[in-house]
Amino acid sequence: MTRLSKQRVQHNQVALYALAVLLAIGTGLGRPSASTILETLINPVLAVLLYVTFLEIPFVRIRRAFRNGRFILAALGMNFVVVPVVVFGLTRFLPQEPVILVGVFMVLLTPCVDYVITFTELAGGDSEQITAVTPALMLIQLLVLPLYLWLFLGQQVAGFIEAGPFIEAFVVIIALPLTLAWVTEYWAEHSNRGKEWQNTMGWLPVPMMGVTLFVVVASQLPRVQDSIDQIAAVVPIYVAFLLIMPLLGRLTAGLLGMEVGESRALVFTSVTRNSLVILPLALALPSEYALAPAVVVTQTLVELSGMVVLTRVVPSWLVPDTSQRFLSLDIGRSD
Repeated sequence: MTRLSKQRVQHNQVALYALAVLLAIGTGLGRPSASTILETLINPVLAVLLYVTFLEIPFVRIRRAFRNGRFILAALGMNFVVVPVVVFGLTRFLPQEPVILVGVFMVLLTPCVDYVITFTELAGGDSEQITAVTPALMLIQLLVLPLYLWLFLGQQVAGFIEAGPFIEAFVVIIALPLTLAWVTEYWAEHSNRGKEWQNTMGWLPVPMMGVTLFVVVASQLPRVQDSIDQIAAVVPIYVAFLLIMPLLGRLTAGLLGMEVGESRALVFTSVTRNSLVILPLALALPSEYALAPAVVVTQTLVELSGMVVLTRVVPSWLVPDTSQRFLSLDIGRSD
C-alpha cells in the first residue's frame, strides 16, 4: 500500500509541480514583500532536496560512478566546449548591450550542480553519474567563467567574478547533504530506527521539489516583474537553449554508445544551469549592471518550467527505455 501511494505521488508529480508554480506566481505577484524571506530559504530548501535525493542513491553506486571516465569527459565536454559555442551563437540574436549579455553569459555558461541531480533522478536517469561529476563541474566553471566573460565581453566584467559564492554553494548544497546521506545510509544498515527514517525520507523527493519550485519562483518573480519589458528579449534565447541542448546531449550520448540512464543524465547536465549560485555574483556587479540579476532570474523561471516538461519528455520520447518496451511486448505475447 505504501509503495502504491509513493508511486501515485510520483505519477502525479508534474501536476504537483504545476500547482507549486501557480501558487508561487500568485504569492510573488500578490505578496512581493514575502520575497525577501523566501529568498533566505532557497539554500536550506535545496540542501534538504539534495539530501533526500542522495538517500535514493546507494553509496556504492556513487563510488562506482567516479570510475566512469567516459561519462565524466562527456559531461565536461558538453558543458565547457559545446555549450559556450551554442551560447555564443544564440546571443548573436540579442541586443548587443553589456547589461543584458553579462547576465545571459553568466547563467548559461555555468552548469547546474544542485537540482540537476533531482531532475535526473525523477526522469529515471543515472543520477549517481551526475553526483560524481559535480565537483569537477563546480571547480572548472569557477576557473573558466572569467575566461569566457573576458573572451566574449572583455576584461572589465571578468574581474568581478569571485570564488566565495561557488565555495559556499558547494559546501551547503552538495557536500553537507551528501555527507548526511552517507551517514544516514550507514545508520539504516545498522539500526531499524535508521531504516525507518530512510523509508520516511523516501516520500520527500517529489514534495521537496514542489517546495523548491515554490520558494525559488515566489522569491525571484518580483525581481523580474519590474524589468519585464527590458528583459523580454532573453526569454526566446533561454527557450531555444532548452530545446537545443537536450537534442545535442542525446546525440552525443548516442555517438558514445551510452546506456539509457547515462544518456538521460548527460541530457540533464547539458541543459540545466547554475542560476541559484550565479545570482549572488550578478547581485554583486557594479550599478551599471543592475539589470543582470533580473536576466539571471528570468533564466531560473524559464528553466524550472522547462524541467517540469523535460522530466516527462526525456524518458518518454527523447531517451526511452526500449528494453522495457520490448519486455512488455514479450510478456504480452506470452499471455
